[in-house]
Amino acid sequence: MLSLWIKVALTSGLIILLSLASELVGGPGAGRNTAITCLVIWVCFQLYHLQKMNRWLSDFRISQTPTGLGTWDRLYSSIYRLARSYERQQAQTNQLLASFRSVTEAMPDGVVALDHHNQIIFASHRAEQHLGLQLPTDQGRNILNLVRHPRFADYIEGEEWSEPVVLHGLPTADRSLQLQLIPYGDEERLLMSRDITQLERLETTRKDFVANVSHELRTPLTVIAGFIETMQELPLDAKKRSEVLETMGSQTQRMQRLIDDLLLLSRLESSQKALQEQRIDMSAMLNRLAHEAKMLSRESHQILVMPLPEGQTNLLLGDEHELASAFGNLVSNAIRYTPAGGEIRLSWRQSAQGAGIFMVEDNGPGIEPQHLSRLTERFYRVDKGRSRETGGTGLGLAIVKHIASRHEAELKIESQLGQGSRFSIVFEANRCLRAQS
Repeated sequence: MLSLWIKVALTSGLIILLSLASELVGGPGAGRNTAITCLVIWVCFQLYHLQKMNRWLSDFRISQTPTGLGTWDRLYSSIYRLARSYERQQAQTNQLLASFRSVTEAMPDGVVALDHHNQIIFASHRAEQHLGLQLPTDQGRNILNLVRHPRFADYIEGEEWSEPVVLHGLPTADRSLQLQLIPYGDEERLLMSRDITQLERLETTRKDFVANVSHELRTPLTVIAGFIETMQELPLDAKKRSEVLETMGSQTQRMQRLIDDLLLLSRLESSQKALQEQRIDMSAMLNRLAHEAKMLSRESHQILVMPLPEGQTNLLLGDEHELASAFGNLVSNAIRYTPAGGEIRLSWRQSAQGAGIFMVEDNGPGIEPQHLSRLTERFYRVDKGRSRETGGTGLGLAIVKHIASRHEAELKIESQLGQGSRFSIVFEANRCLRAQS
């Protein structure tokens, strides 16, 4: 600033000297004309550079920095340096913002940045999905106007953010979200969102599982304990004692079957062991299943093995022990729920696309449509009383589903009331092998 005033003083002094010299040389009036001319030239010089700066700033491009004389050149240079410094800072800010966005997008949780008025600054894609936001349309809007839930409003306004809040019904009726507000900076806040729907379902399943296992074991244990007490306190003749022991034995076998199925299901769910890939002769498998079915049925059902369609393969690639267990479960279920005199058909065929299909069909009472989607749940029963009478553990179809999944296959269930049921396991075409000649 001091050098500027020195230059102004020197310029003024120079004009005065020129005016005095003109006065001496040209006579009266010449000095004044010289001074006016110099001032006009000086003002035009300043206006020229000022106009040049105005054009540059109106359409600012750092690559088109103008040049000038004296102070103006230094002024242009100073603005150029400031602009370059701003560009570098802007680039660093953009890089940090891009890194922040990349980090938030990579997180399994949703992230929403809010200002002190709860207005949205930024939201990750996952947060948009969780909360139903639409950026950039919703940027700058108050989060309370977009996420309308009484508990959420109470949580935000209560300022007790050390613990998260769980909201049910967001973004849809069957979803659950966990939200937590985290203050940062001066007055900014981060809203973290997490979809806990699956966790809640797993927790519900775990509780139901424990309750069901406890219930299933309590009944036979109660029966056995009662008979033991009876045998200890009352004199029983040989026939009565034999009946009591037979009942106790059947209840023990029921508990044993339940424990065996639980262990098998646990092993299937947690097993990382590779399948024992074997060539399974499905014709032989069907005949073996039919023989076991007749023994289980005690000849009270008609068991039919449907012939293999001509030209189709009877070889399946898979773990024979696991698949025999899955097929056997489907056959035993059909026998348990089909009344005496009913018909059960076992078949193996290929679809037009080459997929292998193992099928068990019966003409029993059928299953109501609302039960079909839940049949593979552990301990789920259509008729609980009938299931216990027939000796089922409620785990058979869950086991079948897991074995099918381990073989990249799909369990399909079709049924109509009064017309029977059809249980199918559909294998991919690459598991159906051509017999070697």
